[in-house]
Amino acid sequence: MPLLEYTLAKKLLERYKINSVESRYVKSAHDAVVFASGGRIVLKLLSQKALHKTKAGLVKLDLGSEKEIAESYDDLVRRGKALKPYKILAQKMAGQGVEIIIGGDTDPQFGKVLLVGLGGIYVEAFKDVQMRLCPITKADAEDMLGELQSGKVVTYNGKASGEIVSLLLKVSKLLAERKEVKELDLNPVIVRPDSYDVVDIRVLT
Repeated sequence: MPLLEYTLAKKLLERYKINSVESRYVKSAHDAVVFASGGRIVLKLLSQKALHKTKAGLVKLDLGSEKEIAESYDDLVRRGKALKPYKILAQKMAGQGVEIIIGGDTDPQFGKVLLVGLGGIYVEAFKDVQMRLCPITKADAEDMLGELQSGKVVTYNGKASGEIVSLLLKVSKLLAERKEVKELDLNPVIVRPDSYDVVDIRVLT
C-alpha cells in the first residue's frame, strides 16, 4: 500500500477539521531558520524507504538557534543520500501535553477499525489500546477512553476529554467515508484539557 504524501495527508485531515501542527517542506537550512522565526522547530526526513523515522535518526527535536537548525539539516541531508527520493519537513514544536495514538485499519471481514491508546514510545511498551468498528458514537468514544488501563491519563476531572472524544469521532468519520484510506496512524497526538495537536501523520492508501 502506498504512503500518502505528507501535505496531502495533512489536507485530508483538514477536510475533517482535524488540527495538526504547522509544517512546511524546506529545501535548505536557511529555509528552516526562516520557518522557525525565532521559535523552536522539529526537522524530519520523509522517505518511502524509512517508515520508522525516529528509530532511524531522521527526526531532530527542539531546534532553536541557527546553528542547531543548520547542523541538524546538514545531518539529515547526509542521511538522506541513502534514502532518495526524500523531503525534509519542518514543523513547529507542539506544546506540552499527554501523548496518545489514534489509528485506523481495514479488517477484511468487518471493515474499518478505530484504535486509541497511549502514544509515543508507550504504544509498544504497554500495548494499552482500545478498538471499535467504524463508525463510532460519542458513547463509544467515551467507553474506549474509559476502558484504557491508562484511562486516568486522558481524563480530566473524572470525565473523558471532550477534545479526544471529538477527535475520535472525526477520525471515525474520515475512515468510514474515505474508502481509499486503508490505514491511518496519528502518533503522537499531543492532548491538553482544551486543545490538541496531531504531530505525525501516516496514511496508507
